[in-house]
Amino acid sequence: MTTTMLEERQDQTPKPETPSPHPPAQAEEEPQEGVNQLEVVLTAICTVSLATAWLGGRMGLVSGTPQLVLYIIAYISGGFFGTIEGLKALRRLELNVDFLMVLAAVGAASIGEWAEGATLLFLFSLSNTLQSYALERSRKAIRALMDLRPAEALVRHPDGREEMVPIEQLRIGDIVIVKPGERIPIDGVVVEGSSAVDQSPITGESIPVTKEVGDEVFAGTLNGGGVLEIRVTRLAEDTTLAKIIQMVEQAQARKAPTQRFLEEFEPRYATGVVLTAIALIVVPTFILGHPFDTTFYRAMTFLVVASPCALVISTPASILSAIANAARNGILFKGGAYLEQAATIDAIAFDKTGTLTYGRPKVTAIVPATEVLGEAWFDSALLAQLQPKGVDAPLALSREEVLRLAASAERYSEHPLGEAIVAAAQEAGLPLADPEDAQAVVGKGLVARIEGQEVRIGNRKMADEAGELWPMPLQLEAHRLEQEGNTVVYVSVDGHPVGLIALADTIREDARATIEMLRAIGVKRIVMLTGDSRRVAKAVAREVGIVEVYAELLPQDKVALVERLAQESHVAMVGDGVNDAPAMAVSHLGIAMGAAGTDVALETADVVLMSDDLTKIPYLVGLARRARRIVWQNIAFSLAVIVVLVASVFIVNLPLPLGVVGHEGSTLIVVANGLRLLRTPREKILEAATTTA
Repeated sequence: MTTTMLEERQDQTPKPETPSPHPPAQAEEEPQEGVNQLEVVLTAICTVSLATAWLGGRMGLVSGTPQLVLYIIAYISGGFFGTIEGLKALRRLELNVDFLMVLAAVGAASIGEWAEGATLLFLFSLSNTLQSYALERSRKAIRALMDLRPAEALVRHPDGREEMVPIEQLRIGDIVIVKPGERIPIDGVVVEGSSAVDQSPITGESIPVTKEVGDEVFAGTLNGGGVLEIRVTRLAEDTTLAKIIQMVEQAQARKAPTQRFLEEFEPRYATGVVLTAIALIVVPTFILGHPFDTTFYRAMTFLVVASPCALVISTPASILSAIANAARNGILFKGGAYLEQAATIDAIAFDKTGTLTYGRPKVTAIVPATEVLGEAWFDSALLAQLQPKGVDAPLALSREEVLRLAASAERYSEHPLGEAIVAAAQEAGLPLADPEDAQAVVGKGLVARIEGQEVRIGNRKMADEAGELWPMPLQLEAHRLEQEGNTVVYVSVDGHPVGLIALADTIREDARATIEMLRAIGVKRIVMLTGDSRRVAKAVAREVGIVEVYAELLPQDKVALVERLAQESHVAMVGDGVNDAPAMAVSHLGIAMGAAGTDVALETADVVLMSDDLTKIPYLVGLARRARRIVWQNIAFSLAVIVVLVASVFIVNLPLPLGVVGHEGSTLIVVANGLRLLRTPREKILEAATTTA
């Protein structure tokens, strides 16, 4: 196996130094890309020369000097790259596989076995070319993303003129027009139009997402049936797509620990093989008196079959394929080290807000006073008895009217709770009135006049300070809603209680299924970390099926907890990639989710989920475990082949051509086995992970 395709140059991408149990993300080397066309040509020349010399000799058409010249041509063309790589290693005072192969071929020629030496170099050269082609397939699976980005964009200038310009000339603030069926050329925000956009190349989502005014869109995604006008927010070199391509290429260059070990092991092993071959020549010939030709031939055969080609290629073939598979599904591993680390994860810590939940409040219940108190409370005779005792009369409003009045009061509010109430009313199609004299009461709520009535919406403290007396059944209902993890706002009209509105940070639909799947694939410990109150945290944990909960945490508390977990288990920290960065840094594996377009998230985590799909977490763990199994399958197979072939050299006098076939054939088998990960579907990976848990 030539090391041409594994020769690398230093990657200068800086990595912040943070105390962490992560595998060291050192500056790695970047694989030389592409199949070397000269290598293909030389392999073809070697093939033709060898076939002509051997067949011509068999048929009596070529012999003597012409046949020798053809074999020499086969040697030069078949051993060209191996000789170069071998000499490079020698300059570093190292021996490698290439040196072993060339040495064995020269040895065969020295005892007149030109055909067998040329056959060795032909198969060696062919094997290298096929390996280069196979590994390039995994790289092309990612670089194909570059083809998704159009070279030009239709720009509308301020004077109304439209012009096609190269995307490199786009500037922030330009307006780009994207027609139906076209690829979106740049990252930006929709300023006109609406359409369904297929953004699977970026986020891995299988269903097109509706984009309207104000929504963010990404370069490389496919516009559906509508015309979109997009304001550019990032330059071409800064788009999410460009960063994905850069990150994956760097990830393919950052080697896994197993790969790094095998490559460090190769020169030591090769040195041992050469010394053993020398001993196999010297001892039998000069001490035991065996014939030189037979002894030398056996030593050359040993050189070939003991070479660790398949062993060295076993890891990168699998790791690169797994990284490519993950990237096509919207998961970015920042290096092979993190892929191997993901395979060892047996505990996962989830941030709550924005991870298990959506991170934004939503109306979960509207409770009019009539629903709790019943019609009897609104009997005039009963109210006449209660009011002297200091109980305000509730107003008999419907659920829709309570929501309409509250939303009208909050219509122009920028508070997240107010925005959620307005969104609920708009979703219900309720007509909102314009508020008059709206005044926010900091930390408590808001007061506004709606259609001549004073509407007060806020927390219990605000209601108490206003002197409102809420009937005990309504207070008990508010307490019940709070125990379920809701934030409760009290709504009154002209000082009379009319109802309660409950809001909560809603749980993601796939959260519980994800937790169950993680347990099914063998993740033993799942915890939730949050700065929210214990009451809210327990309610969310109960809903998603998490037992171990830590609440009311400051950022430093999260870090301390994750550090403790990391001492007890191999732990991954899942968060939004921004405020969870310190906890991610001290975990074994930091996973940022929903990071499409988020620069901080792309830079923070070891693994990036481009969409808010929690179900990708079990998939990435399963993929990493499958890659690890294939790596060890390849290593075990490679070692077994070496042992069998070496034993055959001494037991049955294995001929050199058969040794070459066994050696190069095993190399191609491990490459093909690793490349299976390129096409393994998500469902099969999860099924296998569940079965082997």
